[in-house]
Amino acid sequence: MVLFAVGRQAQVLVERFLASPLPGGAISHLNYAQKVAQMPMVLSLMICTVTFPVVARAMAEGDEEGARLRVERDLALAAMVVLLGTAMVLGYAPQIIEVLFQRGAFDAEDTATTATVMRVYAVGLLGHCLVGALSRPFFSASRPTWYPAAAMAAGLVVTTAAGAVAAERFGVHGIAAANAVGISTTALLLLGGLGSRVVPIRVRTVAASLARLAAAAAAAAAAGWAAAPLTPGGPLLGVAAGCVLVPAVFVLCGLAVRAPEVVHLLALTRQRFRHGR
Repeated sequence: MVLFAVGRQAQVLVERFLASPLPGGAISHLNYAQKVAQMPMVLSLMICTVTFPVVARAMAEGDEEGARLRVERDLALAAMVVLLGTAMVLGYAPQIIEVLFQRGAFDAEDTATTATVMRVYAVGLLGHCLVGALSRPFFSASRPTWYPAAAMAAGLVVTTAAGAVAAERFGVHGIAAANAVGISTTALLLLGGLGSRVVPIRVRTVAASLARLAAAAAAAAAAGWAAAPLTPGGPLLGVAAGCVLVPAVFVLCGLAVRAPEVVHLLALTRQRFRHGR
Protein backbone atom coordinates (compact mmCIF):
# COMPACT_ATOMS: atom_id res chain seq x y z
CA MET A 1 0.00 0.00 0.00
CA VAL A 2 2.83 2.38 0.87
CA LEU A 3 4.68 1.67 -2.37
CA PHE A 4 1.46 2.07 -4.36
CA ALA A 5 0.79 5.46 -2.77
CA VAL A 6 4.40 6.59 -3.22
CA GLY A 7 4.36 5.50 -6.86
CA ARG A 8 1.19 7.44 -7.52
CA GLN A 9 2.48 10.62 -5.89
CA ALA A 10 5.82 10.21 -7.69
CA GLN A 11 4.05 11.20 -10.91
CA VAL A 12 4.01 14.77 -9.63
CA LEU A 13 7.73 14.62 -8.86
CA VAL A 14 8.47 13.34 -12.37
CA GLU A 15 6.37 16.07 -13.96
CA ARG A 16 8.04 18.83 -11.97
CA PHE A 17 11.49 17.45 -12.76
CA LEU A 18 10.72 17.33 -16.48
CA ALA A 19 9.27 20.85 -16.38
CA SER A 20 12.21 22.40 -14.52
CA PRO A 21 14.28 23.15 -17.68
CA LEU A 22 11.28 24.72 -19.45
CA PRO A 23 10.69 28.50 -19.59
CA GLY A 24 9.58 30.35 -16.46
CA GLY A 25 5.99 29.72 -15.40
CA ALA A 26 5.85 26.16 -16.74
CA ILE A 27 5.63 24.51 -13.33
CA SER A 28 2.99 27.01 -12.21
CA HIS A 29 0.89 26.28 -15.29
CA LEU A 30 1.13 22.56 -14.59
CA ASN A 31 0.29 23.02 -10.93
CA TYR A 32 -2.75 25.25 -11.45
CA ALA A 33 -4.08 23.08 -14.28
CA GLN A 34 -3.65 19.83 -12.37
CA LYS A 35 -5.23 21.03 -9.14
CA VAL A 36 -8.35 22.38 -10.85
CA ALA A 37 -8.73 19.44 -13.25
CA GLN A 38 -8.58 16.93 -10.39
CA MET A 39 -11.66 18.30 -8.62
CA PRO A 40 -14.08 16.01 -10.55
CA MET A 41 -11.90 13.04 -9.61
CA VAL A 42 -12.02 13.97 -5.92
CA LEU A 43 -15.82 14.22 -6.04
CA SER A 44 -16.17 10.89 -7.84
CA LEU A 45 -13.95 9.02 -5.38
CA MET A 46 -16.17 10.09 -2.48
CA ILE A 47 -18.59 7.40 -3.69
CA CYS A 48 -15.94 4.68 -3.44
CA THR A 49 -14.75 5.96 -0.07
CA VAL A 50 -18.25 5.75 1.42
CA THR A 51 -18.91 2.25 0.06
CA PHE A 52 -15.42 0.87 0.82
CA PRO A 53 -16.54 -0.79 4.14
CA VAL A 54 -19.33 -2.59 2.25
CA VAL A 55 -16.83 -4.06 -0.22
CA ALA A 56 -14.41 -5.01 2.55
CA ARG A 57 -17.16 -6.70 4.59
CA ALA A 58 -18.44 -8.67 1.60
CA MET A 59 -14.95 -9.91 0.79
CA ALA A 60 -14.25 -10.82 4.40
CA GLU A 61 -17.46 -12.89 4.50
CA GLY A 62 -16.64 -14.61 1.20
CA ASP A 63 -19.59 -12.99 -0.57
CA GLU A 64 -18.03 -12.72 -4.04
CA GLU A 65 -21.31 -11.86 -5.76
CA GLY A 66 -22.07 -9.03 -3.34
CA ALA A 67 -18.55 -7.66 -3.68
CA ARG A 68 -18.73 -7.89 -7.47
CA LEU A 69 -22.02 -6.03 -7.67
CA ARG A 70 -20.81 -3.31 -5.30
CA VAL A 71 -17.51 -2.80 -7.14
CA GLU A 72 -19.18 -2.68 -10.57
CA ARG A 73 -21.77 -0.20 -9.30
CA ASP A 74 -19.09 1.96 -7.70
CA LEU A 75 -17.03 2.01 -10.90
CA ALA A 76 -20.03 3.06 -12.96
CA LEU A 77 -21.17 5.79 -10.58
CA ALA A 78 -17.67 7.17 -10.06
CA ALA A 79 -17.05 7.15 -13.81
CA MET A 80 -20.30 8.99 -14.45
CA VAL A 81 -19.35 11.76 -12.02
CA VAL A 82 -15.78 12.13 -13.24
CA LEU A 83 -16.75 12.07 -16.92
CA LEU A 84 -19.38 14.73 -16.38
CA GLY A 85 -16.72 16.85 -14.69
CA THR A 86 -14.29 16.07 -17.50
CA ALA A 87 -16.80 17.34 -20.06
CA MET A 88 -17.15 20.57 -18.11
CA VAL A 89 -13.38 21.02 -17.88
CA LEU A 90 -12.87 20.33 -21.58
CA GLY A 91 -15.65 22.65 -22.64
CA TYR A 92 -15.05 25.60 -20.33
CA ALA A 93 -11.38 25.44 -19.31
CA PRO A 94 -10.48 29.03 -20.37
CA GLN A 95 -13.50 30.50 -18.59
CA ILE A 96 -12.87 28.46 -15.44
CA ILE A 97 -9.21 29.52 -15.24
CA GLU A 98 -10.03 33.15 -15.98
CA VAL A 99 -12.62 33.28 -13.19
CA LEU A 100 -10.32 31.61 -10.68
CA PHE A 101 -6.90 33.10 -11.41
CA GLN A 102 -6.72 35.89 -13.99
CA ARG A 103 -5.72 38.87 -11.89
CA GLY A 104 -2.46 40.55 -10.91
CA ALA A 105 0.58 38.90 -12.50
CA PHE A 106 -1.56 36.05 -13.85
CA ASP A 107 -2.44 37.54 -17.25
CA ALA A 108 -4.42 36.39 -20.30
CA GLU A 109 -1.45 34.48 -21.70
CA ASP A 110 -1.13 32.50 -18.47
CA THR A 111 -4.86 31.77 -18.62
CA ALA A 112 -4.63 30.47 -22.17
CA THR A 113 -1.64 28.23 -21.44
CA THR A 114 -3.08 26.87 -18.19
CA ALA A 115 -6.44 26.19 -19.84
CA THR A 116 -4.91 24.16 -22.67
CA VAL A 117 -2.79 22.17 -20.21
CA MET A 118 -5.88 21.53 -18.08
CA ARG A 119 -7.71 20.18 -21.11
CA VAL A 120 -4.87 17.73 -21.72
CA TYR A 121 -4.87 16.67 -18.07
CA ALA A 122 -8.63 16.13 -18.25
CA VAL A 123 -8.16 13.33 -20.77
CA GLY A 124 -6.58 11.27 -17.98
CA LEU A 125 -9.20 12.01 -15.32
CA LEU A 126 -11.07 8.76 -15.93
CA GLY A 127 -7.79 6.90 -15.47
CA HIS A 128 -7.11 8.69 -12.18
CA CYS A 129 -10.64 7.90 -10.99
CA LEU A 130 -10.39 4.22 -11.94
CA VAL A 131 -7.00 3.83 -10.25
CA GLY A 132 -8.45 5.19 -7.01
CA ALA A 133 -11.57 3.04 -7.25
CA LEU A 134 -9.93 -0.18 -8.41
CA SER A 135 -7.14 -0.15 -5.85
CA ARG A 136 -9.54 -0.42 -2.91
CA PRO A 137 -10.73 -4.01 -3.56
CA PHE A 138 -7.11 -5.14 -3.93
CA PHE A 139 -6.35 -3.84 -0.46
CA SER A 140 -9.49 -5.49 0.95
CA ALA A 141 -8.24 -8.97 0.10
CA SER A 142 -7.49 -11.41 2.91
CA ARG A 143 -3.88 -11.73 1.76
CA PRO A 144 -1.60 -8.86 0.69
CA THR A 145 -0.88 -8.42 -3.00
CA TRP A 146 1.87 -6.59 -4.84
CA TYR A 147 -0.17 -6.23 -8.00
CA PRO A 148 -1.38 -2.62 -7.45
CA ALA A 149 2.16 -1.44 -6.68
CA ALA A 150 3.48 -3.22 -9.78
CA ALA A 151 0.73 -1.70 -11.94
CA MET A 152 1.49 1.74 -10.54
CA ALA A 153 5.20 1.25 -11.19
CA ALA A 154 4.44 0.35 -14.81
CA GLY A 155 2.33 3.48 -15.20
CA LEU A 156 5.09 5.58 -13.65
CA VAL A 157 7.61 4.18 -16.12
CA VAL A 158 5.27 5.07 -18.99
CA THR A 159 4.79 8.60 -17.59
CA THR A 160 8.53 9.10 -17.23
CA ALA A 161 9.44 7.75 -20.66
CA ALA A 162 6.64 9.53 -22.50
CA GLY A 163 7.26 12.78 -20.60
CA ALA A 164 10.98 12.72 -21.33
CA VAL A 165 10.24 12.37 -25.05
CA ALA A 166 7.34 14.81 -25.24
CA ALA A 167 8.56 17.58 -22.89
CA GLU A 168 11.29 18.80 -25.21
CA ARG A 169 8.98 19.04 -28.21
CA PHE A 170 5.59 19.90 -26.70
CA GLY A 171 6.57 21.49 -23.37
CA VAL A 172 4.01 21.43 -20.58
CA HIS A 173 1.37 19.97 -22.88
CA GLY A 174 3.59 16.96 -23.54
CA ILE A 175 4.12 16.45 -19.81
CA ALA A 176 0.37 16.59 -19.15
CA ALA A 177 -0.25 14.11 -21.97
CA ALA A 178 2.37 11.76 -20.50
CA ASN A 179 0.54 11.92 -17.17
CA ALA A 180 -2.72 10.92 -18.87
CA VAL A 181 -1.10 8.03 -20.74
CA GLY A 182 0.73 6.74 -17.67
CA ILE A 183 -2.24 6.77 -15.31
CA SER A 184 -4.48 5.24 -17.98
CA THR A 185 -1.95 2.41 -18.34
CA THR A 186 -2.19 1.73 -14.61
CA ALA A 187 -5.99 1.84 -14.74
CA LEU A 188 -6.12 -0.73 -17.54
CA LEU A 189 -3.74 -3.04 -15.68
CA LEU A 190 -5.80 -2.79 -12.49
CA LEU A 191 -9.07 -3.34 -14.35
CA GLY A 192 -7.71 -6.43 -16.07
CA GLY A 193 -6.10 -7.81 -12.91
CA LEU A 194 -9.00 -7.26 -10.53
CA GLY A 195 -11.29 -9.83 -12.12
CA SER A 196 -8.70 -12.59 -12.18
CA ARG A 197 -7.10 -11.93 -8.79
CA VAL A 198 -9.57 -10.43 -6.30
CA VAL A 199 -13.19 -9.78 -7.35
CA PRO A 200 -14.65 -11.59 -10.39
CA ILE A 201 -16.00 -8.43 -12.04
CA ARG A 202 -17.30 -8.59 -15.61
CA VAL A 203 -14.55 -6.63 -17.32
CA ARG A 204 -16.29 -6.46 -20.70
CA THR A 205 -19.54 -5.26 -19.14
CA VAL A 206 -17.70 -2.60 -17.15
CA ALA A 207 -15.73 -1.51 -20.23
CA ALA A 208 -18.92 -1.24 -22.29
CA SER A 209 -20.56 0.87 -19.59
CA LEU A 210 -17.53 3.16 -19.44
CA ALA A 211 -17.53 3.49 -23.22
CA ARG A 212 -21.17 4.64 -23.26
CA LEU A 213 -20.51 7.20 -20.55
CA ALA A 214 -17.36 8.39 -22.35
CA ALA A 215 -19.37 8.90 -25.55
CA ALA A 216 -21.93 11.01 -23.67
CA ALA A 217 -19.12 13.01 -22.06
CA ALA A 218 -17.46 13.61 -25.44
CA ALA A 219 -20.69 14.99 -26.87
CA ALA A 220 -21.24 17.21 -23.81
CA ALA A 221 -17.66 18.49 -23.99
CA ALA A 222 -18.03 19.29 -27.69
CA ALA A 223 -21.26 21.17 -27.02
CA GLY A 224 -19.64 23.18 -24.24
CA TRP A 225 -16.50 23.89 -26.29
CA ALA A 226 -18.67 25.23 -29.14
CA ALA A 227 -21.01 27.24 -26.92
CA ALA A 228 -18.49 28.74 -24.48
CA PRO A 229 -17.08 31.48 -26.78
CA LEU A 230 -20.60 32.46 -27.85
CA THR A 231 -21.99 33.06 -24.35
CA PRO A 232 -22.30 36.80 -23.63
CA GLY A 233 -21.67 38.41 -20.26
CA GLY A 234 -18.12 37.35 -19.45
CA PRO A 235 -16.48 34.18 -18.11
CA LEU A 236 -18.51 33.88 -14.91
CA LEU A 237 -21.80 33.83 -16.80
CA GLY A 238 -20.25 31.45 -19.31
CA VAL A 239 -19.30 28.97 -16.57
CA ALA A 240 -22.81 29.28 -15.07
CA ALA A 241 -24.35 28.54 -18.47
CA GLY A 242 -22.00 25.58 -18.86
CA CYS A 243 -23.20 24.13 -15.57
CA VAL A 244 -26.62 23.82 -17.21
CA LEU A 245 -25.66 22.98 -20.80
CA VAL A 246 -23.05 20.29 -20.17
CA PRO A 247 -25.14 18.14 -17.76
CA ALA A 248 -28.18 18.48 -20.04
CA VAL A 249 -26.28 17.26 -23.10
CA PHE A 250 -24.58 14.54 -21.05
CA VAL A 251 -27.92 13.18 -19.82
CA LEU A 252 -29.57 13.33 -23.26
CA CYS A 253 -26.64 11.58 -24.93
CA GLY A 254 -26.48 9.08 -22.09
CA LEU A 255 -30.10 8.20 -22.75
CA ALA A 256 -29.43 8.00 -26.48
CA VAL A 257 -26.61 5.47 -26.02
CA ARG A 258 -28.59 3.68 -23.29
CA ALA A 259 -26.13 4.19 -20.48
CA PRO A 260 -27.83 2.36 -17.56
CA GLU A 261 -26.30 4.69 -14.95
CA VAL A 262 -27.98 7.74 -16.52
CA VAL A 263 -31.33 5.93 -16.76
CA HIS A 264 -31.04 4.87 -13.11
CA LEU A 265 -30.14 8.40 -12.05
CA LEU A 266 -33.20 9.87 -13.77
CA ALA A 267 -35.46 7.20 -12.26
CA LEU A 268 -34.06 7.91 -8.81
CA THR A 269 -34.56 11.66 -9.30
CA ARG A 270 -38.22 11.18 -10.32
CA GLN A 271 -38.77 8.94 -7.30
CA ARG A 272 -37.33 11.54 -4.94
CA PHE A 273 -39.52 14.28 -6.43
CA ARG A 274 -42.63 12.14 -6.00
CA HIS A 275 -41.78 11.48 -2.36
CA GLY A 276 -41.06 15.19 -1.90
CA ARG A 277 -44.57 16.01 -3.00
